[in-house]
Amino acid sequence: MIDQFISNANILLVVLLLVVGFAMLIKGADYFVEGASSVAKQFHVPGIIVGLTVVAMGTSLPETAVSVTASVTGNNELAVSNAVGSNIFNMMVVIGVCAILTPIHVEAQSVIRDIPFSAVVAVLLLGLGVIGLGDTAPMTLGHFDGIILLLCFTVYLVFLVRQTLKSQRAGTNEQPDDNNEILPTWKSLLFIVLGGAAIAFGGDLTVDTASRIAIDLGMSQTLVGLTIVSIGTSLPELVTSIVAAKKNEVDMALGNAIGSNIFNFLMVLGIASTISPITFIMENVVDIVVLLVFTLIVWWFSASQRIVDKKEGRVMVLLYVMYAVYIIIR
Repeated sequence: MIDQFISNANILLVVLLLVVGFAMLIKGADYFVEGASSVAKQFHVPGIIVGLTVVAMGTSLPETAVSVTASVTGNNELAVSNAVGSNIFNMMVVIGVCAILTPIHVEAQSVIRDIPFSAVVAVLLLGLGVIGLGDTAPMTLGHFDGIILLLCFTVYLVFLVRQTLKSQRAGTNEQPDDNNEILPTWKSLLFIVLGGAAIAFGGDLTVDTASRIAIDLGMSQTLVGLTIVSIGTSLPELVTSIVAAKKNEVDMALGNAIGSNIFNFLMVLGIASTISPITFIMENVVDIVVLLVFTLIVWWFSASQRIVDKKEGRVMVLLYVMYAVYIIIR
């Protein structure tokens, strides 16, 4: 019903509803992350794991809502471009801005495990979508491809849990900061439920309004997904990581960005393609290759001196600006 209202509404009202949708996505993710993080602290889950899992998943819920809704409604180009565009934004802008604010000291496990794994996930997505490893049809991310992505995500989570338990047994696990406020369980659950509801409705509203704007401006679904929607749904990652960087919790900031990228490809596109097959276009292939190049640049910055400094952060943001100009004029 709301999609019919948006299709017939005045364009200024549609733009206003798009802003409302983004606001619901961001605020919903904020409440969800706060509630989920509080629950995690009650169980003494370390910060780096919270960044890679709870916070990454929570801040990626807008991408999940948008991509799944787009898949259900048949806007499949928006589902892929949103996930890829969000990952590029996370890799270059989120990490880059954090590095500009405060140099990011990169842990060895991020250089050895997390950043390379995010590149492997991008290669896997290319293989499944372009070659058709899971489904026989090339240039399609089909039902079986989605199942493969979800299985990989499950294995990744199990691996992280085992690593956490291993570090706990070894006595090397960091302890939660007792100064951080832990919400009561009932309030944490309320935040999770309300945040999830706001994210779901905001995602639906964002897809409908973005699709209407694309039609009116003659823009392709791919361009809208790579720009308006991907940046809007990545704002939770940016805000969360900036706050973490200002508090000198750089593990949380970097883990949030990298974990969100892994979550977007494996979980978000896994769910979306399992629901409805997603058609790949050449622009998607080019953008994933660009993401791979950017990932290698970030990995090189991180591995060289185990630090991403302000100068490198500025380079990363500049590269994203150049990429944004490219996708607008292509």
